[in-house]
Amino acid sequence: MSRLGKKPILIPSGVVVKIQGSKVSVQGPKGELSRDFRNEISIESDGQIVKLAPRVHSRLSKKLWGTYVSLIKNMLKGASEEFSKKLILEGIGYRAELAGKDLVLFLGFSHPVKFSAEAGINFQVEKNLITVSGIDKEKVGAAAARLRSLKKPDPYKGKGIRYEGEVIRRKAGKKAVSTT
Repeated sequence: MSRLGKKPILIPSGVVVKIQGSKVSVQGPKGELSRDFRNEISIESDGQIVKLAPRVHSRLSKKLWGTYVSLIKNMLKGASEEFSKKLILEGIGYRAELAGKDLVLFLGFSHPVKFSAEAGINFQVEKNLITVSGIDKEKVGAAAARLRSLKKPDPYKGKGIRYEGEVIRRKAGKKAVSTT
């Protein structure tokens, strides 16, 4: 049984939830999100709260119950406030610029790397800090992960793109052999 699924989900003020069959749409001040869910879980709303319950008690419905609660909570939070991830550029000559909605990165390659934004994703650049923001938590996390994968942090010097607060375990490298 899902501990998350048993608790009702409170709808924040200014957010409207519409349920049509297995499709849930959430509209708020920041934007609108919608998602299709499987029929194993029933989703009901009365305007103040959203309740989920399994229709058939099977292994699959038990697995999906808590997952769907988390997905709906993220939709409600995204409609009322944006999600954001911060990435730090570290290295000599590494920099980022905005070109319209796209991000142009100079990462020590022979050419600049152009990173296009998906719909609903925004970038902000301040010196060596890149902020990826949007209302869909999945898209924000995926964009930040793709951005980080362009130049992962080096374990020897620490150069590359890393998340804010991420700790890079540094390796010692070659040590001088003492001659005695």
